[in-house]
Amino acid sequence: MPRPTAAQLAYGSITVIFSTLAMLLLSQTSSTVGTAVIAVSALALGLLVAMTVPQPKPRVVALRKPTQRTAEEPVPAVATGSKTAA
Repeated sequence: MPRPTAAQLAYGSITVIFSTLAMLLLSQTSSTVGTAVIAVSALALGLLVAMTVPQPKPRVVALRKPTQRTAEEPVPAVATGSKTAA
């Protein structure tokens, strides 16, 4: 199983915090059971959000082929054996 990325941890944590606050404020519960249900549901929602964040795709590095000279490319004077370019 791959390790979670930083984005997954951030999105999951933020989801847990904000969903817990929103549900506690909206439900106005004061019981321990209600608070526990809200906490468990917020954790489940955070886990769902963290797992649906797309995983980064592995990068494929292309190997470069050695460049070949074409007929139009000028040949350096040293390679031709010409003494006028010295």
